[in-house]
Amino acid sequence: MLELKIDNSIIRVKEGTTVLEAARMNGINIPSLCYNKDLPHFTSCMVCMVRDLGSGKYIPSCSATASNNMEIDASGPEVQKLRKEALSLLLSEHRAECEAPCTNVCPAGYNIPEINRHLASKDFGAAYDEIRDSIKEHGFACESCPAPCEKACRRKMMDSTISIRQLLIFLHKQNNTGVNIKTFKGLEKVKSFNSVIGRIEEAEKAEWLKECVRGKARYTNPASQEEAADEAASCLHCDCRAKDNCSLRAYCEEYEIKNPVRLRTGPPIEKKINSKSGLVFENAKCIKCGLCVRISTDSTKNPALCFTGRGFMTLISEPVSYGFDDIGPDNIIKAVEVCPTGALAIDRGLIVDKRIEI
Repeated sequence: MLELKIDNSIIRVKEGTTVLEAARMNGINIPSLCYNKDLPHFTSCMVCMVRDLGSGKYIPSCSATASNNMEIDASGPEVQKLRKEALSLLLSEHRAECEAPCTNVCPAGYNIPEINRHLASKDFGAAYDEIRDSIKEHGFACESCPAPCEKACRRKMMDSTISIRQLLIFLHKQNNTGVNIKTFKGLEKVKSFNSVIGRIEEAEKAEWLKECVRGKARYTNPASQEEAADEAASCLHCDCRAKDNCSLRAYCEEYEIKNPVRLRTGPPIEKKINSKSGLVFENAKCIKCGLCVRISTDSTKNPALCFTGRGFMTLISEPVSYGFDDIGPDNIIKAVEVCPTGALAIDRGLIVDKRIEI
């Protein structure tokens, strides 16, 4: 057994244990975005940096092996400053928003893209569940709301905004709650960290259309379930599916990180959709931690995600000789589960053959 000290706590661990593992086993939390206890160590995010007081050097705790009599500073002000810098660097190339623009400006905080997904699939009960609790507590205010959601809607970059207010009014009337508010009153929302996407180039706008159902009629005042479903199907879904389960967002809130004033030149906004499994990969949200690559088993019959390119041009992608639809189903769920951001997600609504289970 080895004996080391982390934040003045004496810790005994087996030989070969990393500093991060030693700390976590003893209740000392060291953040990390690229670490997984079941996978080989691959230092990339640098969020887990600690200071070896013996050498005075800063080391990545996820790959640094504990040694006898080692003394580690895992939470001092200089260590915290370094972690903030690491998170800020990741954000400088993270071209994504935690909340869709429509949700971000909605006074009631409705998850509008998720409501539209349910409406498009004609699951009106699930759509109403998204606003039920808010209506019970505050009433329904959409009829008198000035609809900032529609002013923020990105669909108008292509043609016309989604009729969000009328869709919500239709949904409310369908459920016959009898609850209404004639005078609009803004609700106090809990503010949380929200990443920024930066300027969207002309060539990138078409990427937002990939999650839309093409060829659907548009309705400014949907009067039936069919019309409501068609209008909702035109939503660009520019939200982040992992907004409530994103380690990057959680750490940014914990360390009180502010968005960079100016984003560096990051990867282009691109959405890849596997029509067989519903796997969605959004390159601009990827921090290149490699967890999805390392947890997958690549083979000719079951191709997996891999790294392509070099240096700043490194990307997560399908193997060169395959298409994104060829990514094997055995790898998909595992890859999504370990992703620390919203770069990978599964959306069953995007599966072409609805009989396929994933």
